[in-house]
Amino acid sequence: MIDELLPETVSATEIFGEPPAAALLPEEEPLVSRAVDKRTREFAAGRWCARRAMAQLGSPPVPILPGPRGEPRWPSGLVGAITHCEGYAAAVVARSTEVLALGVDAEPAEPLPDGVLEAVALPGERAGLPRNPYGAPPLPWDRMLFSAKESVYKAWFPMTGRPLEFEDALLSFDPDDGTFTARLLVPGWQLGDSVLTGFEGRWAVRAGLVMTAVVVHAASGRADEPGAAATAAP
Repeated sequence: MIDELLPETVSATEIFGEPPAAALLPEEEPLVSRAVDKRTREFAAGRWCARRAMAQLGSPPVPILPGPRGEPRWPSGLVGAITHCEGYAAAVVARSTEVLALGVDAEPAEPLPDGVLEAVALPGERAGLPRNPYGAPPLPWDRMLFSAKESVYKAWFPMTGRPLEFEDALLSFDPDDGTFTARLLVPGWQLGDSVLTGFEGRWAVRAGLVMTAVVVHAASGRADEPGAAATAAP
């Protein structure tokens, strides 16, 4: 499902339910040795998906250890992202010569708990959330916003090493074509002769899940195939 949001240059693997036995490598097992069962299952499922996605690119199975803020650290020459929620996990991987950064997120297609939207969304974002047409199946746009911000962060931080808070990007959605735009409210990131000032992404609702994805292409930073790209200003 999540591959629908991504270009062909990105390898994706997803799993529903329990991860296979021995999904973790020995180097990864201590990371969740004291975690509750739910955390251990989600962590193992994400790492299993990551190695399957890497294998599709010809990369051997290696430990995927966390970085300073919990982000997965990928082997040299690869970029990627992992997401998991109850009963689902996915990983996406690409060669760094083709993709600079990836961000994906999956959430249950349910409204956010009370108070969360106010904590993660700017006033303009809350006011601009799409309204569900009368008679159409309702979409949890508040959850979509949360998920999209997670995807933006996952693309931004590994690429820049700079934190990005919920209030540091202003998001808006197109409810008709499954896309969203994120405009950075902090200084951008130099990409060659341009400065990355925002992201464009895609969203979908499948099998009871909200899914979002951001892709920053290496060649031009433009989205010339399904997926998303950086918005760069000269």
